[in-house]
Amino acid sequence: MYSALFLDRDGVINIDYGYVHKKEDFIFNDGIFDLVSFAISKKYLVIVITNQAGIGKGLYTEKDFNELTQWMSEMFIQNGGKITKTYFCPFHEDAVIEKYRKKSKYRKPSPGMILKACREFNIDPKKSIIVGDQMSDIEAGIASNIGKSIYFGLKNCNHAYKSVKKLSDIKDELIF
Repeated sequence: MYSALFLDRDGVINIDYGYVHKKEDFIFNDGIFDLVSFAISKKYLVIVITNQAGIGKGLYTEKDFNELTQWMSEMFIQNGGKITKTYFCPFHEDAVIEKYRKKSKYRKPSPGMILKACREFNIDPKKSIIVGDQMSDIEAGIASNIGKSIYFGLKNCNHAYKSVKKLSDIKDELIF
């Protein structure tokens, strides 16, 4: 079985300006390339799990999202890393586009995206890590039995999981 580093996108991989869907608005967080290349050197798969309600709200399309994801993946390769796969959930109960208006087991905090990745890639959740900037990310990790849940952000956090303000602080957590 494999270990995985699960990363939220907006807020962890890139600065979250709200519904980022164009590469000119996509600014990588400091340290993300180094973290991903380090994880790969430790034999982790790198999986992105991201809610994308902007699709359901009609702010951008799945095509827009897929084009940005392809570009993002290429940037990781150019910077010594590799994203194994990106999972996304376009569904939201308040979506304006009807086909996306529903409750989904894939929308965080539900564990659907993580569990699907674990099945598809033979990932051991207990030997894996999730990094998120929202409680929904952490809750999805806990619901999936992920070994370590790490909150990344500047907000004060006094919960039972690890909290970091710099992505470089996560490297030590990649050694079980």
